Amino acid sequence: MILVTGATGGLGKLVVERLAGRDDVVVGTRTPQNIPAGVPVRRIDFDDPTSLRDGFAGVDTLLLISAGDGEDDVVIARHGAAIEAAEKVGVEHIVYTSLSAAGDHLTYALPHRWTELRLMRGTTRWTILRNGLYAELLAMFAVTDPGGKVTVPLGDGRLAAVAREDLADVAVRVVTDVSSHVGRSYELVGEQAIGGDDLARLVAEATGTSVSFEPGTLAQARASIAASGAAAFQVPMLVGTFSAIAGGFMGGTESDLAKLLGKTPRSALGVITAAVNARQ
Repeated sequence: MILVTGATGGLGKLVVERLAGRDDVVVGTRTPQNIPAGVPVRRIDFDDPTSLRDGFAGVDTLLLISAGDGEDDVVIARHGAAIEAAEKVGVEHIVYTSLSAAGDHLTYALPHRWTELRLMRGTTRWTILRNGLYAELLAMFAVTDPGGKVTVPLGDGRLAAVAREDLADVAVRVVTDVSSHVGRSYELVGEQAIGGDDLARLVAEATGTSVSFEPGTLAQARASIAASGAAAFQVPMLVGTFSAIAGGFMGGTESDLAKLLGKTPRSALGVITAAVNARQ
């Protein structure tokens, strides 16, 4: 039996869609009422150890989708509890969605690296999917200010953004053939390194207006994010992401993505273009 955690999240939903109709799949979420009728579901709450023990019973392969953003100690506690429960009930293989190697420059890398080490030191077989940052993230910042400028503080940096659908496809391929991926870690970043100039061009094409890229400062971004109502821990996460991209650390495109997909990955620029056009 395969169990997918985080089934109502952005990546989890895509994975569940791709596994629909299989009789060996169950989905896990702390909000089972949000799962469509007819889909086998178990309540999985990373903050409730009982739900983990009961929810993982009888599971052979666990797709452990990272337990969401939070302070480092919260995320580590959640992942640790999930792995411990899986070991105790006899889960045979854990596939974990981690963060790309370039992500070591990000403020939220530590819980991912801790989880990788915990798996390697544990008693279950494991596979690690080191996911790059989503193209959908860049799409959120492909917007203009009142002066018609894209001001996201990326500097001259670029991001090897990856389509979330491709990451879902890879996760499905791995969890349905785990014996071929035992003890493997895969780098899953995009084939295109995208910068602020690309975002400005896409917005210009979608709107038929003149749009320039004039990156703002990190201080301006910090103030804007804080004023948006973001949680306190989210502010340095986003600012740190901008800083790492601007510093030139996130543009490397060496990846296992195409090999695992068995086809050419989706265009990150295409994903961003679709999102920009949908807003018009």
